[in-house]
Amino acid sequence: MNSSNLKRLALSACLAIALPGLALAQIYKGETAGVGDPVHTMFVAFSNQAGKADVQIQVNAGQTLTKSMLKGAKGDIDFFSTVPSLVNLMAGQQRMYENIDAAPELAKNLRAILGFKAGAYHPVTLAGSGIESWQDIKGKTVFTGPPAGSASATSEALIRILTGYVPGEDYTAVRLSWGEGYAALADGKIDMMVRPAEIGSANIERFGLSGEFRVLSIPQDKLESDEMQALFGRPGRGMLTFDGGVYQGQLTSGEITALGFTQFVGTHADMADDVVYAATKAFWDNLDDVHATAFFLKDVTPETAFTAVNVPLHPGALRYYEEAGFEIPDALRPGS
Repeated sequence: MNSSNLKRLALSACLAIALPGLALAQIYKGETAGVGDPVHTMFVAFSNQAGKADVQIQVNAGQTLTKSMLKGAKGDIDFFSTVPSLVNLMAGQQRMYENIDAAPELAKNLRAILGFKAGAYHPVTLAGSGIESWQDIKGKTVFTGPPAGSASATSEALIRILTGYVPGEDYTAVRLSWGEGYAALADGKIDMMVRPAEIGSANIERFGLSGEFRVLSIPQDKLESDEMQALFGRPGRGMLTFDGGVYQGQLTSGEITALGFTQFVGTHADMADDVVYAATKAFWDNLDDVHATAFFLKDVTPETAFTAVNVPLHPGALRYYEEAGFEIPDALRPGS
């Protein structure tokens, strides 16, 4: 070994001794949805605030949340975004988890940090598509969501409840990545896109910057049906209304009634309590910075902290909430 290499090796050894924090610093793995998705926005906001408490989270974006939750339950990643409705599917070894024998046991490892109102399903169609009502979907091509996610099944269930239409028979359901879905609608390759997004989403708004588009509203006479109420009642779902004028170039006037969705930031049972405590505390201590990140995050408050959360809180998060005086549902306490 030459003298130059020896000097570098000696310097590295000195730094490791002089700066033990640097030598022992840990990077935690996190996964979330793609850029532009409200879930991504929230997870990055959480990660940024956690970093202020020296909890460094490496965010891997553009992931399928069904898979991220499974990886989190296994302990392969440390933090993740997920959908409340997926918890029951994993626990029951259903649908995308049906071939995973360990799924029910793994579901017991899931822990929550905080929940939030993410947005609403937006059924978007461009002016000139021939779609002005749900019934007009007959014979059309509709992007319903990614192949492996839960959004596509939810979108197709919504269409079936409102119209009775079956994908593959009454209309063509197309499953692509979120980015491909946006591009397909913009290029006229599909007739409609059903996209979960925050209210006021820039990704939805862009269709009004160069033309006109329509967001279909759920008809009032369909709201009270047993099937619709069951859909609203699923974990992480609910009815949501917003002013159609929030989007430039949007053609449905007045108030739009939509299927709302919520999400939560999670971890696994084996994560160190002190790490989760520090990350949780940093998030709430810097709530003004979170609110400044995106308009929809202004709805993140201590009163909404446990929105749609349906797994136990991690003990580290629970410790913070107890110290801060949050009203914690008994069902979210570990062991309940």
